[in-house]
Amino acid sequence: MKKFNSFISSLVALSLAGMLFNCSGAKSSSETQNSVTVAAEESSTNQLDIEKPQLTFGFIKLTDMAPLAIAKELGYFEDEGLFVTIEAQSNWKNVLDRVIDGELDGSHMLAGQPIAAGAGFGRQADLVTSFSMDLNGNGITVSNDVWSKMKANVPMKDGKPVHPIKADALVPVIKEYKNDGKAFKMGMVFPVSTHNYEIRYWLAAAGVHPGMYTKENIQGQVDADVLLSVTPPPQMPATLEAGTIYGYCVGEPWNQQAVFKGIGVPVTTNYDIWKNNPEKVFVMTKEFTEKYPNTSVAVTKALIRAGKWLDEPGNRAKAVGILSMPEYVGADSVVIANSMTGTFEFEKGDKRSMPDFNVFFRHHATYPFYSDGVWFLTQMRRWGQIPTAKAKGWYDETIKDIYRPDIWLKAANLLVEEGHLSKSDIPQTDGYKAPTKDFIDGKLFDGKDPLGYINSFEIGNKDEAM
Repeated sequence: MKKFNSFISSLVALSLAGMLFNCSGAKSSSETQNSVTVAAEESSTNQLDIEKPQLTFGFIKLTDMAPLAIAKELGYFEDEGLFVTIEAQSNWKNVLDRVIDGELDGSHMLAGQPIAAGAGFGRQADLVTSFSMDLNGNGITVSNDVWSKMKANVPMKDGKPVHPIKADALVPVIKEYKNDGKAFKMGMVFPVSTHNYEIRYWLAAAGVHPGMYTKENIQGQVDADVLLSVTPPPQMPATLEAGTIYGYCVGEPWNQQAVFKGIGVPVTTNYDIWKNNPEKVFVMTKEFTEKYPNTSVAVTKALIRAGKWLDEPGNRAKAVGILSMPEYVGADSVVIANSMTGTFEFEKGDKRSMPDFNVFFRHHATYPFYSDGVWFLTQMRRWGQIPTAKAKGWYDETIKDIYRPDIWLKAANLLVEEGHLSKSDIPQTDGYKAPTKDFIDGKLFDGKDPLGYINSFEIGNKDEAM
C-alpha cells in the first residue's frame, strides 16, 4: 500500500503541477479519474458487499467540501467499489431538499441541517451523519468603510491589530449607523448554519443583540441590534460590494475573496470564536443507511481516508490545485491557498500563520461527537428556533438519532485492519468531548449540561431544569 500511496502522490504532483499558477492548464476531472482508476486497482482495500455502487453526492462551492473532491480524485471511492458523481448545488436549502427527496444519495451539509431536521425546525426528516468533514474554516468579514471605523477601537501592536478582535470594536460603528438612520445589516449563509450561530455568538459576547426567532418572525430579527439575513456563500462578496450588507460570516474562499478584490477585511475567524469547532458534515437519510448499510460504511471509509490525506504534510498544495478546478470550488488557486495552506490574510498584506484554520483529520476531526451536535441544539434553543424548553434528556436522545459514530467506528476499524489508520486515530470516547472554555467569551460548555450552558448567557432564552 505504501508503493500505491507513493505512486498516487507522484501522479497527483505531476498532473497538478501547473494548477496553482495556471488553472486553465488543469486536467479535467475525467482525465484525472481515468489515471487514478488504473492505480486504484493495486489498492489493498477490502471491499464490502456494496448494495448501491452508483452514487450521486452534492456540495456547495466551499473549500471544506475537500474530502469529497479528494476521495473522488485520488480513487478512494473506487477503492471501495463506489462510482460517485459529485454535483455542485446552488444553495443550502436545495442541498437539504434534494437529499430528503432522494435526488442525492448524500451531501456536504451544514452541521445544523440534519440536527434542525430532527429537532423540528424547518423541513423535518430523519437524516444522519457518520462523518464530520472539518473543523474551523469560517471568518467574519466587514466592508472597508466599517473596518475603517472599527480599527480605531482595536488594540494595536507593532502597527498591526491584536487578534482575536471582539465585536466590542464594532459596537460604536453600529451606533453610528443607527444614528444616521441606517439599520446595520450583516449576512450569514443559512438559518441553521454554523455561520449564523457563530456571528450571533460573536455579537452577543459584546452585548449586541442579534435577534430572536419567533413563530411570527422566522427571519430571527426580533429585538435585533444587527439585522442578519441569508446570502448563499459564493454571492457574499458581491452582496457586500453592492452595499446590501455591511459584513458577513462565511466559509472559505469567500473571506479571502473580499481581500483579493479589495472590498472588505476579515476581522476574526471561527477558530477564535470557538477553537476547533465542528463545521460541515456529510449527510445521508436514515433510510439510506438502513437500506444500504455496507455502502454507508464504504462511503465513510473513503471520506476518512480523504480527511487523513488532506492533513498529511505536503498535500495541501495539491489539494488547492484540485479544489480550484471548475467542477469543484472553481476559485482562483491563489485565493484558495490563502487559507488552505496554513495562513490567513486579514487586512491586505497582514497574512498570519493559522495552521489550524482548516482541519480535516487532526484532533479527531472526522468523528461525529455527540457533544458537537448538542452545542448546535443549545444555540437553536438560545435564539428561539426551538421555541419551547426541553429537558436535558431530550438533547441526548435527539442527537443520538442523528450523529452516528457507530457507522464511523465500523469504517475506521476496517481501515485499521487494512493499514490505512492506526489505532490511535480512533478516539476513546463516550461521544462527549471534555468540557471546554475555548470560546471568545470564556463560557464553559459541557455537552452533558446543555441547560447550564444555555442559562449562562445574558442574551437569549433561559430554561429551568425539567
